[in-house]
Amino acid sequence: MADAGAESPRIAILGGGIGGLAAAAFLRREGMAATVYEQAPELKEVGAGLVVAPNAVRLLRRLGVLEDFLRRAVRLGTGWEFRRWQNGTVLSAEDLASACERLYGEHTYTAHRADLLEVLRSAVPDGGVRRGKRCVDLTFRDGGRPVVRFADGGTAEPDVVIGADGIHSVVRGTIAGCSPAAYSGLCAFRALVPSERAPAFARREAQTLWIGPGRHLVHYPVSAGRLVNLVAFAPAGDEAVESWTATATVEEFLAEFEGWDPRLTELIRAAGTPGRWALLDRAPLRSWSQGPATLLGDAAHPMFPFFAQGAAQAVEDAAVLARCLADGPGDPPGALRRYEALRIPRTTRLQEVSHARSFVNHLPDGPEQRARDASFTDADPLVANGWIYGYDPDDALAESTGTR
Repeated sequence: MADAGAESPRIAILGGGIGGLAAAAFLRREGMAATVYEQAPELKEVGAGLVVAPNAVRLLRRLGVLEDFLRRAVRLGTGWEFRRWQNGTVLSAEDLASACERLYGEHTYTAHRADLLEVLRSAVPDGGVRRGKRCVDLTFRDGGRPVVRFADGGTAEPDVVIGADGIHSVVRGTIAGCSPAAYSGLCAFRALVPSERAPAFARREAQTLWIGPGRHLVHYPVSAGRLVNLVAFAPAGDEAVESWTATATVEEFLAEFEGWDPRLTELIRAAGTPGRWALLDRAPLRSWSQGPATLLGDAAHPMFPFFAQGAAQAVEDAAVLARCLADGPGDPPGALRRYEALRIPRTTRLQEVSHARSFVNHLPDGPEQRARDASFTDADPLVANGWIYGYDPDDALAESTGTR
């Protein structure tokens, strides 16, 4: 909790997505108030599904919103599967129902992004979110006080600015410069399929990854089983853009996966109009704070979605940042330096392994592909990735002060 003898800084969070609302919720838990400035006229999460692994679940529990989340989510019981593109041969299968709780104390769930957003919003006080406030500029007065300017002509001069404004972050441009993203050569198709239209194999409580030459496809149920989330990665065409709202056609989607298992063709046909967006590549930052301003979530460390950790890392950021500010309310720049020192090594590693996974998943059929497939039986990925799922911000914070 914040030091009762120190005045709590005025905190502005730019962005009302998962990371921004998680930051506001964890700051409230630490006894600190924040104002969230969201550019949209209403809070809603575009996109589709996400995987909520134990490292994020334990933080939802800590916020007191887990029970509400569980009413909306799907607990993965059948497990986590890798299948061969051509015929669905199971290359690897993990029984998450028992293994996750045994190893990490929590289960793994899948959910619609909007459902996670809503439960985080419920942990933020009414009046703590100002809508229709799009940040267009961040500057610093003499003495280092931040000045935030909004598209509607308004301004704010908080003591602390948290840039949770996504992959095209204005705050990132001020802190780290406007370096252009690199073209990854990949795009993602996404869709939500009503469960009554989805084939039975896709309705199972499993996260299934079909991997093949140059492409892979993932599906799992969300929204308490009412929908099936479908996301697929393929070479990007010239028309792919980095946007949650760009669309493709079912025919384009089918063409990318021609020759794949017929069950996938059936699932794609049930999807309706799919979204399509390009994956742009951004190198990890060595620093993401300047004075009393910092970054969080995708604004700080956008990563390929191949480890399904983007949202989880934003929630982890929020927990660590809130504690750092609560421990040092009289020195926000120092608190932010501690925050980034704790978070950058971990998020950089996740950015790097997520990037590398795009090559592993998309190997052409041949000796390397056969060696990859054989490796699935040599190591338990749930155990091998314990550094991801076993992480607890409280432990990291205690280690940083030598109090553990």
